[in-house]
Amino acid sequence: VQLQAFGGGLVQVGGSLRLSCAASGGDFRNYGMAWFRQSPGKERDFVAAIRSGGGTTHFSDSVKGRFTISRDNAKNMVYLQMNSLKPEDTGVYYCAADPPPRTILSAITYTRMYDFWGQGTQVTVSS
Repeated sequence: VQLQAFGGGLVQVGGSLRLSCAASGGDFRNYGMAWFRQSPGKERDFVAAIRSGGGTTHFSDSVKGRFTISRDNAKNMVYLQMNSLKPEDTGVYYCAADPPPRTILSAITYTRMYDFWGQGTQVTVSS
């Protein structure tokens, strides 16, 4: 599976961005999908995930209420809508795919559960 993330950029505090991730080469509809982000010198942290069926989403506490994740299985796309952006949201955002069997809910925040990763897209929030 190949993943390509795009849509990052420079935005002011309080602004919005929509990230997109295009998947190819696999059975996308059966994959759990997630977004992680990484700042310089820090670990890659979980941001949001959406289950293969698309009906269940999960967010880190730091973005809950500001970010939404969605997917379009017909287009093999997953999206991250980011609103009310803060400087601490700055980082490289990666999309990731978790193929079957389905990962248990308590483990979806761990990078090791995801077999496929995109190249990342930079998001910079300026104050």
